[in-house]
Amino acid sequence: MCRNIRVLYNFEPPTTREEIRAAAFQYVRKVSGLAKPPAADVAAFETAVDEIAKSTGRLLHSLSARTAVRTRESERSKAHARWEKREKELRDWLDKARSRAAIRALPGLTSPSGAGPTRRSRRDSSLSR
Repeated sequence: MCRNIRVLYNFEPPTTREEIRAAAFQYVRKVSGLAKPPAADVAAFETAVDEIAKSTGRLLHSLSARTAVRTRESERSKAHARWEKREKELRDWLDKARSRAAIRALPGLTSPSGAGPTRRSRRDSSLSR
């Protein structure tokens, strides 16, 4: 799913027409693959946005809530927590990658070509016994 399209259902205060239209716009952009339609296709693009916005509005008004009412602040804080978790995972991954790169850069641990750690073949190891 497109990351810019958000849940619009069961909010307090209720979802606005502008939010519904923005979601419809994002959907049409995603489906069409166009961030901005060429001049010849603007009418078709706008018609699609209008139709999807109307359908979305009808859908949201016809659903009966069975979950707790959402607030924009709580959704924002959940999204922020998800981002902090992803950011920490990324930092941890980068730290590990840097550590591996530092170990590879130690003298004596790389092959003469610099392609990585040297490994003895079975034949080489049998000769040293």
